[in-house]
Amino acid sequence: MKKFIALLRGINVSGQKQIKMSDLKSLFEKTGFQNVETYIQSGNVIFSSNEKSSEKLEQKISSAIKKTFGFDVKVIVVTTEEINQALKINPFIKKKKDTDKLYVIFLSERPSKASIEKLVETDFSPEEFIVDGKLIYLFVPNGYGKAKLNNNFFENKLKLFGTTRNLKTLKALAELAELH
Repeated sequence: MKKFIALLRGINVSGQKQIKMSDLKSLFEKTGFQNVETYIQSGNVIFSSNEKSSEKLEQKISSAIKKTFGFDVKVIVVTTEEINQALKINPFIKKKKDTDKLYVIFLSERPSKASIEKLVETDFSPEEFIVDGKLIYLFVPNGYGKAKLNNNFFENKLKLFGTTRNLKTLKALAELAELH
């Protein structure tokens, strides 16, 4: 069995798409996943599966949520290795930026070169971003809640969906996954 982390987009935010973590854990177990553990209310689930395809897991989880709770939730499934790699190569850490102001957006797929070129023209200084494959690294010195470079901005510009996590959450997910 391989360990995965499901990152759910937009649950339990501003009273929208409410799912109790105990119910989410139960759903994952009923769906056939093993070693299920949730982390904080924003939809992070560590689990094990014999399935190797992240895309198939994303579809299976989204479908189970729709069937059980009656609403669509977009899901990105990553491995512990992918989380650790995102933490390890984060360019803003190397630039000694305040880690409390760093975020990573996990995208559903790689953006096109044309989309990235349009993004590069965007300047919301002092906010900064770097696109690296299916990841966008963010530095938002005034806090994510006030950031112009947020998940919705990138989804609209890239015509892809993504989900954002701060470094503290990513580190906690990596540590929890290692303990399982």
